[in-house]
Amino acid sequence: MRVRDLSGPVVLAGSCVAVLLTGQACRQSRNPGATTLTLIDQNWADKESQNRLNEELRQFTHSSGIRVEVLPAPEAAVEQLATWRKLLDSRVTVPDVYAIDVIWPRLLANELLDLKPYIPAQEIAAHFPDLIANNTVDGRLVALPYIVSTGLLYYRADLLHEYGYRAPPQTWEELQVMAARIQSGERAKGLPDFWGYVWQGARSEALTCDGLEWQVSEGGGTIIGNGTVTVDNPQTIYAWQRAANWVGSISPPGVTAYKEWDAFNIWQGGRAAFMRNWTNPYIPAAAPGSPTRGRFEIAPLPRGRAGSAATLGGNGFGVSRHSRYPREAAALVRFLCGREEQRRRCLNPAQPPTIPELYNDAQVLSANPYFSTVLKIYRNGLTWRPAAATGKLYPEISRAYYDSVHEVLTGKKSAAEAADALQRKLVQITDLKSPVVTGSAR
Repeated sequence: MRVRDLSGPVVLAGSCVAVLLTGQACRQSRNPGATTLTLIDQNWADKESQNRLNEELRQFTHSSGIRVEVLPAPEAAVEQLATWRKLLDSRVTVPDVYAIDVIWPRLLANELLDLKPYIPAQEIAAHFPDLIANNTVDGRLVALPYIVSTGLLYYRADLLHEYGYRAPPQTWEELQVMAARIQSGERAKGLPDFWGYVWQGARSEALTCDGLEWQVSEGGGTIIGNGTVTVDNPQTIYAWQRAANWVGSISPPGVTAYKEWDAFNIWQGGRAAFMRNWTNPYIPAAAPGSPTRGRFEIAPLPRGRAGSAATLGGNGFGVSRHSRYPREAAALVRFLCGREEQRRRCLNPAQPPTIPELYNDAQVLSANPYFSTVLKIYRNGLTWRPAAATGKLYPEISRAYYDSVHEVLTGKKSAAEAADALQRKLVQITDLKSPVVTGSAR
């Protein structure tokens, strides 16, 4: 893994991961008497995110005297989770602080500290209540929310205007029509590799999110809901088959290997009109020097027959119960996730905060006008992956789901065949009932 300097003058060597697994500390500090914490992060590898965390850690060190070293992490969520589990299960004393994805609290709870004794109740209550509930396992608050992310539709506003469209697509059918028309027009200009729509089609957690959004928007349920497995139904089959029809038509054949950065690079490079992605790429897309700066907008994902659905993403921070410095580590989590630091961070372009009050702050909204769209999506049409309902079974469920959707996208199975096989497999994994339940359920 490549080293990233996110903590000021201290750089953590990549070999420290191996050292950590032997139970030895890798704490290098120019001041041997100072407490040094180690944090393992879960962010995109763009410079803006790195610089922001770098500055936050400097602020923490300045106010507390506690130094922080940062371990790099794999890009993909599956590999990240495997790394986190290996470290925590090995009971190494570092990292002290872990970034916790929104779907991980129940998977990692046994190895994380309860933060309630370290953080005032009023500060915990300042966050979105459902995020706090998601991070609470058996009455223990195992992570404090740090950022919110949702599925979004990115679109080239300049191209929509050029082709006579006054608004982004409201439905999946409108997206298909608009994407095909813009794609045809741009290719006629001499851009043979221009595509209408890019998204995440690789066998990964991102495809679980994309597939879930297609399924829920058509009324096919949320994979697991109300004690039942719900994938083998006409709504889900229709949604999956529609997406398969995009491959090679309005989406490149290679989209079935795309993860988040792959889709972003195609879109930012001027080779696609529309993109499904998270809130993360908004900052590099709008940054000075970006080819998309001033040329794009965001919108909720298109509606299906049941409405629009956007998967919830984001992360918080938790403290290893094996840390030698639990109080200091909890202080770092409190600082990074607290209102004052979230507000300071959001006075510049940033990812959405987890504290509702900040969405009413005029200065915050001036720096991040897209927050209004994110809040609208958060309150209307948000879709939760069934991680809380399935606990430690979720990784196996998600893997089975994205494998099945990928088979449809690559033509290995029809949507009906894949849905039937997945339904039976998930019933075996979960020991839940099989009757179909339509509609959205957490």
